[in-house]
Amino acid sequence: MADNARAKRLADLIREVVAQKLQRGIKDPRLGSHVTITDTRVTGDLREATVFYTVYGDEEERAAAAAGLESAKGILRSEVGRAAGVKFTPTLAFVADALPDTARTIEDLLDKARASDEKVREAATGATYAGDADPYKKPGDDEDDTTA
Repeated sequence: MADNARAKRLADLIREVVAQKLQRGIKDPRLGSHVTITDTRVTGDLREATVFYTVYGDEEERAAAAAGLESAKGILRSEVGRAAGVKFTPTLAFVADALPDTARTIEDLLDKARASDEKVREAATGATYAGDADPYKKPGDDEDDTTA
């Protein structure tokens, strides 16, 4: 079993090699400049690597990029093996990164919260208190209690 630092270094190397090969070495039109490698994780035994990627575009381009990455998996693994110089080159699994979709969902929720806050702020302008502005008694306000 390898240590975590070695797995991290190998993951970083895989990310760099795959990104460079996608940018310069693979002529597949499905893997144009709209595919970005975001993260890479390697198992503790250095046998399997998961490569996370994002695709700038619609669902059709994402599906095409996934098919292109799947077809280029062997070439990319060969390049990783050549660059890493390890005894066993890890198998590559490509997973679409959910981070952009999650960020978009969070942004939508924040926009809804801002709109709701603005509605509350508009309703609060010009509103008055149901009782006094400060309903709490203070130490100098006991003139009603002095008669007892």
